[in-house]
Amino acid sequence: MEAIVYITCGKREEAEKIAQILVKEKLVACVNIHEITSIFEWKEKMEKCTEYAMICKTAEENFKKIEKRVRELHSYELPCIIFWRIDGGNRDFLDWIKESCGFG
Repeated sequence: MEAIVYITCGKREEAEKIAQILVKEKLVACVNIHEITSIFEWKEKMEKCTEYAMICKTAEENFKKIEKRVRELHSYELPCIIFWRIDGGNRDFLDWIKESCGFG
C-alpha cells in the first residue's frame, strides 16, 4: 500500500539533503518541502520557530528503512517522523509511487 511520511527539519538545506538521499535510494518517490511555523513545548520551554515540512510519498514497505535513514541523517534529538497509509487517490499516480520505490 502507498503511504505518506511526514518529517520536519529546522533548515531547508537539511530537508533538501534528506529528500535527495531518500529519492536517490528509492525509499520515496517524491518529496514536497513547505516552510511552516511550528509552536510547541520542548524541555519545559515554549518554542516558536520556522521549520520545513517534508511530505514524502512512498510504499508502506519502506517505512522502517525511511525511519532508520532519517534518524541517521537528521540533526534533531527527536525528529518528527509520522506515517499515514493512503486509502485512495489517482490510481495512476499511486502506481507511479510504487514503481518509483521498486515495488511495481
